[in-house]
Amino acid sequence: MVLTREMLQSGAFLEAFGDLPGQARWSLERIDASLHATLARRPAGPLWLYAYGSLIWNPLFHYEARQGALLRGWQRHFCLQLLAGRACPQTPGRMLALDAGDACAGVVFRLAESNLLEELRLVWIREMVYGSYRPIWAPVRLDDGQDVQALVFVADPTQPQYAADTGVEPTARLIATAHGPLGSNLDYLLRLDESQVEHGIRDPYVHRLAAAARDLGAP
Repeated sequence: MVLTREMLQSGAFLEAFGDLPGQARWSLERIDASLHATLARRPAGPLWLYAYGSLIWNPLFHYEARQGALLRGWQRHFCLQLLAGRACPQTPGRMLALDAGDACAGVVFRLAESNLLEELRLVWIREMVYGSYRPIWAPVRLDDGQDVQALVFVADPTQPQYAADTGVEPTARLIATAHGPLGSNLDYLLRLDESQVEHGIRDPYVHRLAAAARDLGAP
């Protein structure tokens, strides 16, 4: 299933998720409160949103500009337990996040002020279903050489969904078999790997994980 803007706006996306053991789905009121609390800490200047996963190839929000960017101090890891969406309790998987590490190459989007709240609310509905991420402001280096502050969703180690990275093979085994109402966990990983090639992003961890999961998921 391909996620659409209409699914986020209509509530169909949230309906694909329910309360899980130890994981209560956030209400729209709680999602909105998180959004406003984050904006209250917003630094001066244009709002840049950093993307490192599906937002790269399927952002679904309107934006004014985009370019490559490097975020230091964080790296991609499938370090969140996934029991809904592209998984279920019977076939659990892993969800991508940023965990403390070296650096991460991604993409940044500059959002317009005129419809900022509307567009960011779609992002919050998409990312904060269970509050698994922690939205922060962090410095990134743009491809044109500028240093800006960007909005970044990183893993929250205090949440029950957080699972320390256990290495490529154990993670690949979970991803290769997980599936749910939004599709398979493997499809997400393979699309992530393809997208990085398309955008000139080199992440050996993702490439190794995709190769291992592809082999395990092959018929």
